[in-house]
Amino acid sequence: MTSAALVLPGLMLSPGHAGAKDRINFQYSRYQEGERNLFGVPHSLRSITADVLHGSGMFSLTDRTSFSFSYTQDTWSGATPVTSTPLATNGGNRPFINNGVIAGASPILQSEVLLNRNLSFIGRDPINKHITGEIDPRSVLVMVSASPETRRQATFGLSHEWNEASINIAGGFSRERDYKSSFGNIGGRLDFNQKLTTVKFNGGYTFSEISAILDPDSSPYINKDSYAQNIVRRKGSEILQDERQDWVTNIGVTQVLTKNAYIDASVGYTHSSGFLENPYKAMSFIFVDPTELNNGQSTPITGKVRAFIEQRPGTRNQIALNTKYVHYISPFNAAMHLGYRLSVDDWGVNTHTFDASWVQPLGSGWILTPRIRYYSQDSASFYRPYLFTQQAHQSPQVDSGGREIYFNPTNPEALYFRSGLFGYVDQNGNPVEDTLAQTLQPKFVPYQLPKNFSSDHRLAGFGALSGGVVLSKLLGKGVALEAGFEYYTRAGSMQIGGNGSSNFADFDYYVANAAVKFDIEPFTSSTMGGQDSSATSYNHAAAHHLHTIPPAGIMFGHMLDKAGDFMAGYRFMYNWTGGHMMHGTHQAADQRIIDQGCGAQDCQFTSANMDMRMHMIDLMFAPTRWLNVMLMPTFMDMNMNMRELAGSKSPLKSAAHANHGAAGNETGALSDTYFSSLIKLLDISGHRIHVNLGISAPTGKTDIEMRRSHTEEGGLIHFGMQLGSGTWDFMPSLTYVGEKSRWSWGAQLSGVKRLEEKNKSGYRLGDMVQATTWGGFDLTHWLTATVRGAYIWQDRIHRDFDQFNARIGPMDFPSNYGGQFWDMGFGVNARIPIGHFTGNRFGFEWIQPISNDLNGFQLTRQGSLAATWSYHF
Repeated sequence: MTSAALVLPGLMLSPGHAGAKDRINFQYSRYQEGERNLFGVPHSLRSITADVLHGSGMFSLTDRTSFSFSYTQDTWSGATPVTSTPLATNGGNRPFINNGVIAGASPILQSEVLLNRNLSFIGRDPINKHITGEIDPRSVLVMVSASPETRRQATFGLSHEWNEASINIAGGFSRERDYKSSFGNIGGRLDFNQKLTTVKFNGGYTFSEISAILDPDSSPYINKDSYAQNIVRRKGSEILQDERQDWVTNIGVTQVLTKNAYIDASVGYTHSSGFLENPYKAMSFIFVDPTELNNGQSTPITGKVRAFIEQRPGTRNQIALNTKYVHYISPFNAAMHLGYRLSVDDWGVNTHTFDASWVQPLGSGWILTPRIRYYSQDSASFYRPYLFTQQAHQSPQVDSGGREIYFNPTNPEALYFRSGLFGYVDQNGNPVEDTLAQTLQPKFVPYQLPKNFSSDHRLAGFGALSGGVVLSKLLGKGVALEAGFEYYTRAGSMQIGGNGSSNFADFDYYVANAAVKFDIEPFTSSTMGGQDSSATSYNHAAAHHLHTIPPAGIMFGHMLDKAGDFMAGYRFMYNWTGGHMMHGTHQAADQRIIDQGCGAQDCQFTSANMDMRMHMIDLMFAPTRWLNVMLMPTFMDMNMNMRELAGSKSPLKSAAHANHGAAGNETGALSDTYFSSLIKLLDISGHRIHVNLGISAPTGKTDIEMRRSHTEEGGLIHFGMQLGSGTWDFMPSLTYVGEKSRWSWGAQLSGVKRLEEKNKSGYRLGDMVQATTWGGFDLTHWLTATVRGAYIWQDRIHRDFDQFNARIGPMDFPSNYGGQFWDMGFGVNARIPIGHFTGNRFGFEWIQPISNDLNGFQLTRQGSLAATWSYHF
């Protein structure tokens, strides 16, 4: 939901929208939260950040049928609330000091609190924990940190238009480590009254599977008895599994009021069922022993604070009313948008949303859109920051004879009893052997708790105000740039009719966006003045230099021919490593890795597999016939799973790494950005040579850290999981391409030279040289098959981390990077010569490793995939 809200309004595509142009959109967003109020507790917890990549597109398949798609990938990390608790407990968060330096804070989920006889809290200083003696009613969020996690969502749709109606169907999926969902929907519209009135309708269904990997820091201190049947254990992790379903339907009407105004109104209904809890949120219960409370004394009593996984109702029914009014203000050549949304549900979460925006053209293709939004929410009926319960904590069960009841965790059905004469006896009165007696645990009286409870601050009553601005510029040839910024602040006191009871959860955030949009006009007979569409479309493609394009895995391999030409493209690369660990050219046994892979110390872990995905936007412009300039922003994400080395006898040095268990490690965000100048050296019939002079700017992070485990520092994540080089790099290449008849061939020599001694984390990636040559054959006039060979040399990493790194395996040592590699590539390139996709080019190449000579100890390379799309304007 958050990443969807980050998308700029102009990038949202509606499959069934009449008259929509063919288009491709790309957007990058940065979400940054402010610090939470921990009432002065010193900490180094980082606020939540999210990096979001969004791409969408729409293509006409026929004059009336179109295909749409969207892809969203977000990676987030940082500290998030797990529950809330009275500040008078122990402040909720325990500062961790390492060698006199604030190194973090760990959650306090089990503690005690002093109460007077009215159950008011006797306060403590949140920093030094000393009792103040004053009544302190304040609450505080209990924070836990998280390593980066990545979610990927893809949606695909088909729509068909009639003169006065349309229908669209769509479906997709969302995937992350702990949550998988698949969804589908169908909708349409009917036009009446000469298209002045439009009725819209749609319905959808989503099925989700939850596999929540419970936080290893907080989970041992949270009661999970209610979900014991749902929890499995794998690789040292607790995984809570369940399912949920969501049905949604809505119907609406759009009415044109005048030539300058229209109104849109809709009503929607959503039914959700299944596991609706957030498995990472807990509720703090304060246990007060009634015998102590009612003993007639006036001294303070002690409450025991314990955490339980939240429990929400198994169903939720929501009704939402949306209205929007749009008016064109002729004197200002501007449009005003006003909106209101009312939502009610059977949880008691009633919301009001008011929003307004002003779309103001400024001339010369510039458009400025300021906007403002106010939101107010009532709290859920079962929301509380914490709850009192007047019952003893862990009161032992006794039988009719007053004996305490015990059980064996490995066989919970068998009961045992505490006997003063024999120690423990079984149900038949027989004494229990000492070895069994040592495993017995007391059976406690079941807790009497409410059916539903949650302290998730998102279910509290609050208000929020946000404002922002979007600036767009039409560059010509169907290309537009957009940038946006929005600031959001939430406060309990801003709720309509609210009393600010949740002000301990007040926070703010900002979102910054940058986007590029391409309107791609399909070439049809109507746009060709009655000419033969096949011939004209093919001539259009030929006019845009039908020179052979190198294989998809080649970068900076071609140029635009005509001054003023512009090319937009997208490049995806996927690299996969896995299988055996290697040393040089030979497989390495675990014991050898332990002894030699980590320098003078023993290795504990090694990589089991690693995936890397890279998304690149290609923007190329030809100011002259002989010079092209190119900009290539890059977005990268990686995930690595590790395994413990067989035979490792060293005590675990890093619970921060070991506790990831089934979760593995993930990173993802903006990577390095490339700037290039391509200069044409030779262009004669059948032969072309050009040189590329490129620079890589260090926009990718090199200081990503593992999450802390309790008081243990996680440290910097492995070299190969950082998102950039961290240095300015020179990236030259020399490319030759030849062609004759249906044959084509080429060669490229390229390299990477690091221009700095070290990056901000203290190390420098190795230089690299690549030589490759290829050949191609035109299977048809629009489809080419290619094969190529490549040799790559990459130097080891120089220097080392100058910040803490846990040093748990070969991936943490500079000598275990780089080597010599020989690859073969097999691919196809397609250029669409006719029809609605005229001018689009696609390329695919699978790159298969043939031989590796690795520096040090590394995983085997399994292969990589390169895919490209481009369109010339």
